[in-house]
Amino acid sequence: MRWLAVALLFWALPAAAVSCEDVDYLGNSYTVCTVDATQEDLRLFYKDAEGGVIGSFGALEDLPSVGSLAFAMNAGMYHDDRSPVGHYVEGGIETMRVIPNAGPGNFGLLPNGVFCITDTSAQVYETLAYVANAPACRDATQSGPMLVIDGVLHPRFLPDSTSRFVRNGVGTSADGATAVFAISNNSVTFYEFGSFFKDYLAMPNALYFDGKVSRLYSRAQGRSDFGFQLGPMVGVVE
Repeated sequence: MRWLAVALLFWALPAAAVSCEDVDYLGNSYTVCTVDATQEDLRLFYKDAEGGVIGSFGALEDLPSVGSLAFAMNAGMYHDDRSPVGHYVEGGIETMRVIPNAGPGNFGLLPNGVFCITDTSAQVYETLAYVANAPACRDATQSGPMLVIDGVLHPRFLPDSTSRFVRNGVGTSADGATAVFAISNNSVTFYEFGSFFKDYLAMPNALYFDGKVSRLYSRAQGRSDFGFQLGPMVGVVE
């Protein structure tokens, strides 16, 4: 009956806040972190209590309000001063308005979108749908382009593209119960990255966070990427 005792012990242990795994798909490597948005403390982070930009996973871990950090990732494009390029809400306070129009760079490659977090859900919205629906987001960050819109790949992504970078983003389940974060471990195209969310992860909506400066913190994997100072970040605390 030793197996039964071991099984009962396993079942009695608390579930991990975030499940992270490495995945190979069509010749590319990704790390995928899955969050139960109905249960876990999923938040956005930008500035500390004194108004300084947090900027790194190490500084985020040191915040008294964080405690134990299970997972973190950069979460949206930012200017040289690390302020958000697009819409940003944290703890119900808006610090940057929605940018609905087209513009230069990946952010302006419409459609772009907004990642919206409540106390019990997480949802990716295309920006105009976000404006129309006006969801009550506790935290929200705008980025772009969308990777997947209502189950369809972004129309501007090209199968034969030669633009390759390490990229990261987030997808959400249709009911908003699950948020799936992914970062490529090698350089990939937008088409490859979007297809990974659409075809492998089966996310109906997914949003690009960034490339080149993409970073991941995963306590379970002993991973804490370093590099350029970051702007907005998303994380799960325990």
